[in-house]
Amino acid sequence: MGRATDRRSVLRIDLDAADPTRARVHRPDSVSVEEPLEIRVGPGGPGRRRPLAVTMRTPGDDLDLAIGFLLTEGLIRSAADVHTAQLCAGADTPNTYNVVDVVLAPGVPEPATDAARNFYTTSSCGVCGKASIDAVRTRSQFAVADDPLSIPAGMLAELPDRLRAAQRNFDRTGGLHAAGLFTGGGDLVVLREDVGRHNAVDKVVGWAVRERRLPLAGHLLLVSGRASFELTQKAWMAGVPLLAAVSAPSTLAADLAEEAGMTLVGFLRGRTMNVYAGAHRIDH
Repeated sequence: MGRATDRRSVLRIDLDAADPTRARVHRPDSVSVEEPLEIRVGPGGPGRRRPLAVTMRTPGDDLDLAIGFLLTEGLIRSAADVHTAQLCAGADTPNTYNVVDVVLAPGVPEPATDAARNFYTTSSCGVCGKASIDAVRTRSQFAVADDPLSIPAGMLAELPDRLRAAQRNFDRTGGLHAAGLFTGGGDLVVLREDVGRHNAVDKVVGWAVRERRLPLAGHLLLVSGRASFELTQKAWMAGVPLLAAVSAPSTLAADLAEEAGMTLVGFLRGRTMNVYAGAHRIDH
């Protein structure tokens, strides 16, 4: 399995350096690794899995990423829909494990490969290339609107610091997003990092699928960046009633949260926050 970080030689320029000899210094620096991961899906039997998606991700927790992706795209409903999932070496690069091979359980429909709904994704945008917003507005099997979760605003305000303290690789690179799953009492259950926001969330969801914890009722999902339409959809698909982000949401994210009955919090920084949907779950 690949590493999450790598070392590179860089030229460090400090225009405010008091010592002129320190204004331009060559030194090693840690950089977040970004590599493609191909997800192959199909029934059992040799050669029967077909490429479904390629995403640019940070290596690590790749099985969780693949399973989470399949769940949040509505292609599986639970861990029982997956017979096996394993990391494989690519044909052209046998020393790198950048392929996940997923064998579906008997009776689970094989995903249709529709050229109009291209599953190629980048680390910054999971829905790029898909035909339309309607194509990804997958309905969740979980009624999150009925979730009675209630979170004190003061406790919610403390969670970004807890998330940041648990990010092991961010301190080294400064280039990884994080997604953390918290209980209603503010305890961190699981955290995943990735160069892509959507990948980090899929890794959390995939972990929950494999641990058979769905739906994630009574939990909240905190992301280190902005709250997009896709992240809101992924939280809904996993049964999460509250999505919080340290940065801004989009209009589509707010609309989808309203539609789903979710709580959406943005600009969660310090002692302030904006609640864009589901304000009844935030206890003052």
